Amino acid sequence: MEKREIRHKIKNMRQMLTEGERISAADAVFSQLEQTAAFMLADRILMYHSLPDEVSTHAFLRKWGKRKRFFLPRVNGVNLEILPYDEQRLELGSFHIEEPTGENTVDPEEIELIVVPAVAFDRKGTRLGRGKGFYDRLLASTKAVTIGVGYDFQLIDEVPAEPHDVPMNMVVTQTSVILCRNRK
Repeated sequence: MEKREIRHKIKNMRQMLTEGERISAADAVFSQLEQTAAFMLADRILMYHSLPDEVSTHAFLRKWGKRKRFFLPRVNGVNLEILPYDEQRLELGSFHIEEPTGENTVDPEEIELIVVPAVAFDRKGTRLGRGKGFYDRLLASTKAVTIGVGYDFQLIDEVPAEPHDVPMNMVVTQTSVILCRNRK
């Protein structure tokens, strides 16, 4: 299947989820994530502030916000910059995503774990994003552990890969934790 077809199919499946199914799935995904050594050992974690069709990060950020140091990405041109997460200091940014405000950017090398959204993943850790390459550019600049999170149906047999794609170390869905090949 081509990337365009995968994006269309997954978009339709996401739209069919009820609010209750979304909440239940997010709880299950992040319950799985909490049990990974990568999460338990990390203190500085780059998350994403979820869009309505993504696995919601909002409750997870509130739950762990006092025990871990979270950061969120902010679009700056064609790149993502990293800023500290503060629920009170978010504004609608590029692509209608709430982004952190301020100027205290953090070097990607300071991040220990990156939790990454996607349209789809495969068991090799290949990730299909929304097509702009923001995360691939960011992930190429860090050695942090990467965990892709998604709904069960976002885990597919094969994601078409490009040379610039950066694979995940792990993929977590509501029923699976998959250790993938190591990143280069």
